[in-house]
Amino acid sequence: MSISRRHLLGLGGLSLVGAAGLALPLGSTTQAKSISTLSSKNFPKRYAQALRLPTVLTPQMVDGTAVYDITARQSTAQIIPGLTTPVYAYNGEVPGPVIKVNRGTPSRVIMRNRLPRNGPWGGNYEISTHLHGSASNPEFDGYASDVTKVGQMKAYEYPNLQPARTLWYHDHGQHWTAQNAYSGLAAQYHLHDDTERALLPQGEFDVPLTVTDAIFLADGRLKYDDSSHSGLWGDVILVNGTPWPTMKVKRRTYRFRILDASIARSYRWRLDNGMPLQVVATDGGLMPQGVAVSTMRHGGAERYEVVVDFSRVPATTKRVELLNMSNPNNVDYDFTNKVMAFDLSDEPVDTSDPTWNRNYDGFPLAPSETMSLVETGAERRVRLRVERANGLWTINGKTWENVIASEYRETVANPALNEVQVWEIENRSGGWFHPVHIHLIDFKVIGRTGGSGRVLPHENGPKDVVYVGEGETVRLLIKFSSPTNQTGRYMVHCHNLPHEDHDMMQQFKVGDVDDKADPHDPMTVGAAWNDPTFPG
Repeated sequence: MSISRRHLLGLGGLSLVGAAGLALPLGSTTQAKSISTLSSKNFPKRYAQALRLPTVLTPQMVDGTAVYDITARQSTAQIIPGLTTPVYAYNGEVPGPVIKVNRGTPSRVIMRNRLPRNGPWGGNYEISTHLHGSASNPEFDGYASDVTKVGQMKAYEYPNLQPARTLWYHDHGQHWTAQNAYSGLAAQYHLHDDTERALLPQGEFDVPLTVTDAIFLADGRLKYDDSSHSGLWGDVILVNGTPWPTMKVKRRTYRFRILDASIARSYRWRLDNGMPLQVVATDGGLMPQGVAVSTMRHGGAERYEVVVDFSRVPATTKRVELLNMSNPNNVDYDFTNKVMAFDLSDEPVDTSDPTWNRNYDGFPLAPSETMSLVETGAERRVRLRVERANGLWTINGKTWENVIASEYRETVANPALNEVQVWEIENRSGGWFHPVHIHLIDFKVIGRTGGSGRVLPHENGPKDVVYVGEGETVRLLIKFSSPTNQTGRYMVHCHNLPHEDHDMMQQFKVGDVDDKADPHDPMTVGAAWNDPTFPG
């Protein structure tokens, strides 16, 4: 196939190369030695560096609203020992700074675009910020075509009325989401409430783990190779921007907020000593009850909150490893089966904390409207077919370019506000899996045929991303409601980001909204404006 400007890019200090690399389509998991061109001296050692925790932002409170001022800019990161990696990142940090906010406290995130004026494709480096998991109005949802240009800023308003959950904010700019997220524009966002605080470990025992993979050139720069838009699979696993880190832990429970922020790779977690992973929350917050699993599949953009009880580890054991057993349709390398290590200390433990050794397997957590939904048979059905056609990734044979050509009017569904529907997502693209994300709402996974053939135990919580494996059809039960009754247009897309960019993304519309007078039109309402402090 011909090489377009989307295939060969140079991203400042980052090297972006496409259409080279891996054979397609991918069937079962592929194994190779390595892909980075780092020297053996510079290739990072496993468990040689300590886990770094991201910065937590302190807001300015204005009339009861938590205001955050964040800048997307070019920076450098010390990822490979002895080398410097250029990145594009929020406040220059990889991963970006965490936002923590209480349920019911609205937030305003001012996002400034100070990336290089000339992007890799010869134009302005445009961004669009999506708070993934938030019931936001369309104009604040990171609509792919609603971009903020270099030298501009946009204020995003978030009501934060949903139950506690792990969200994350990342770039969603049209056609360049994969490169932007890969180069560092991603960060966690934690919504807290009283229920979650009473049930789960807090403070130092509530730990964000953002997992990514990357390819590095010999000088430490990132290399981008999406293998003809199939996906990027790196040979270096990073947790919070550190390759294969270690974390010192006490002999008690820890809650880990695990985000798969890799742009294509899925993971299958396991602890090397066979201890259970106690899953307590999914994308949309607390599960009805905790569930213990020995392994669990984790696709792109999914968030799982997992409790590990280190009080169960024998006194003679000093290290527990988190491993990746992988899944079909990945490309694995010599060390992608390792993720991080927990080094156990014998420091005193506060046993007055009721969560210090709580067993969450079967433990009642929190009911939710989403998980209380019951299929009646009267629901309207929406069928989405995800596949590759003529070199493009499509939903029902169409792409985001079709949405643009329709002047942003074409939709795959138009549910009424508070309507319950059943969505069936069929994966017809042999050789790939698709983590499908539906904006605005949480859903309940009610069925899966083909592939694993069942709803997996750790999926029994409110979700906004569902793993649709090769040959699978997944059924979702969805109520199109939100805390502030948002209506308007929202995206549905694959979260393998090269697939999203080329162009497995469509939109749906909630409510009876006049296309010509939409009060939440994401292309005209709440637009970015020139940043008066921009130096250029």
